[in-house]
Amino acid sequence: MPDTYSGWAAIIADRLLIVFVIVVVCLGVTRLSLGTIRRVLGAMQARAQAEASLEEAAEVAKRFTTIEALAGYVVKGFVVTIGGLLALEQIGLDVGPAIAGLGVVGIAIGFGAQAIVRDFFAGILILLENQFGHGDVVEIVGVTGTVEELTLRRTVLRDADGVVHHVPNGEIKVASNRTRVWRRINHDVEIAYGTDIEHAIEVFDAVGAALAADPAWAGKILETPSVDRVDQLGERGITLKILGRARAGEMVAVTGELRKRILAAMAANGIQIPAPIMASGMPVSSLMSAGPVPRSDLGDDQPGANEPPGDTSADA
Repeated sequence: MPDTYSGWAAIIADRLLIVFVIVVVCLGVTRLSLGTIRRVLGAMQARAQAEASLEEAAEVAKRFTTIEALAGYVVKGFVVTIGGLLALEQIGLDVGPAIAGLGVVGIAIGFGAQAIVRDFFAGILILLENQFGHGDVVEIVGVTGTVEELTLRRTVLRDADGVVHHVPNGEIKVASNRTRVWRRINHDVEIAYGTDIEHAIEVFDAVGAALAADPAWAGKILETPSVDRVDQLGERGITLKILGRARAGEMVAVTGELRKRILAAMAANGIQIPAPIMASGMPVSSLMSAGPVPRSDLGDDQPGANEPPGDTSADA
């Protein structure tokens, strides 16, 4: 009997030693994996913060903290699952059927939840690549709006009409971010033929310079708006292209103020906007200045257009 007890004790001690080794290895793998992930994400975060403004630096740090926590949960879950199965096997439990069952369940879930898995992977890539974040104005799957919520599975947008759109991340093929650091001021101004082009360019350049020098707008403009070129010679008039750069979040306000000042400058300097063209092909201004339409220009459907002249011989 003592030999039997000692034999069982030796077996239990060996199994417990193996379980202890498994636990130590799992802890080591976890620490090593988390350390590697932390270093990689730290390098990516430093690069992202170097390219970001002061306002965006805090958002970058928050995003990478979320990614690091998510990666930690995935690594710990994987290691605990593998280590637990190995430890149960050493205790004497047959984990083969359990592993086979988990494999079958995993395959079934994989086939049934392909879209969800795709959404999660797409969400991870959106966060890693910093495609957009909370508060950005983006255009995805034909919808433009402000990002109100961003999770690993979905993106929630609110458009200009206040409608909320829930977009699965796996459906996002192209994401156009309208609030990433800066946006181009790209404005066309059409002026009438006969206008002194050089004078008009000087007036519009002065408007852009005054706007950029205004303390209320200077912090929102990164590049002074100015006339870049004569863009088109159209049927109605000449189109001048005005280019500049503004902070992405202030783009709408800056362009609105620029248009208002350009309109005032055109009125003050006598720069005319081309008159609208009527269906007849004649400008509205020409019709207004021509006065009443002569009787000979009346169409066949006008009263008196086809009536012969009266016989005046009888009156004579």
